[in-house]
Amino acid sequence: MIIGTGIDLVDVPRFERQITRTPKLLQRLFTPAEQTLRLSSLAARYAAKEALIKTLGGSDGVHWVDIEIGSAASGAPHFVLSGTTADVVAQRGITKLHLTLTHDAGLAAAFVVAEGEP
Repeated sequence: MIIGTGIDLVDVPRFERQITRTPKLLQRLFTPAEQTLRLSSLAARYAAKEALIKTLGGSDGVHWVDIEIGSAASGAPHFVLSGTTADVVAQRGITKLHLTLTHDAGLAAAFVVAEGEP
């Protein structure tokens, strides 16, 4: 059963300006492994984290660095959750998260679908 969905769109040049103005955002928003990625990939991961928060219905108990976007051997993105964020997802009865990312023409987007038992 689908429990929730979320989508987010990021303007990559605007995201880059914010990161340039406030470099500490990298440590607040991304895990060390994510911080090494290209800017367009970071923007897509930011969109994924925002989309997950929308899927959950809010950010209570959710911490940005508890959410990492990993890649399967096939290249497909997936969530790697830890800490209180993993607890929040489990408490909501979510057993599977589906994630898709894209970035092109200065935009990055993510779509999330949560499955489980309500």
